[in-house]
Amino acid sequence: MFTGIIEALGTIAAIETESGDKRMTFAAPGYLHGVALGDSIAVNGVCLTATSMTDDSFSADLSVETLTATSAAGWQVGDRVNLEKALTMGKPLGGHWVSGHVDGLAILVSCLEEARSWRLQFEVPEALAPYIARKGSVTLDGISLTVNEVEGRRFGVNIIPQTWTHTTLGQRVPGDSVNLEVDLMARYLERLMTARNPA
Repeated sequence: MFTGIIEALGTIAAIETESGDKRMTFAAPGYLHGVALGDSIAVNGVCLTATSMTDDSFSADLSVETLTATSAAGWQVGDRVNLEKALTMGKPLGGHWVSGHVDGLAILVSCLEEARSWRLQFEVPEALAPYIARKGSVTLDGISLTVNEVEGRRFGVNIIPQTWTHTTLGQRVPGDSVNLEVDLMARYLERLMTARNPA
């Protein structure tokens, strides 16, 4: 589990392809203290397992499923990525419950500067639109955000300067895809309703 509060920016240092899967190495100098082999780290919102490590980097295997369901298939060496270590007992829950299991991709439609902040509008696949509610939570590339408004398949979020400069959102332009994870409560509520009313 994660909180959606980005702790550091890393860089993709290497990508190896083998039988359709990929192994990626992420450079994160000064960030990996306390991380052990087998630990989970969210990379742009994707929960990955550290399979090898140095003091300043870790590697992870990305399956065909992960590459298909997330933006990871398009990641390139040199790309910056958002990083968050798994939640531990006693750690402040500043964002919301995030699983690191991406539901799909959202497309950045527009980006407008508003006072000292930025207002971003995203479009999501029709199947995911019902899970997004005004003043609810979403995770975009691992970042916990509050939904400002919803209209059909589109929703808007407001990005404060801290988030803009300390995550990858400041590098995004209209047309870019980001990893979307809807709120866990919405997922479980739908499952409960479906189980009670199969028809």
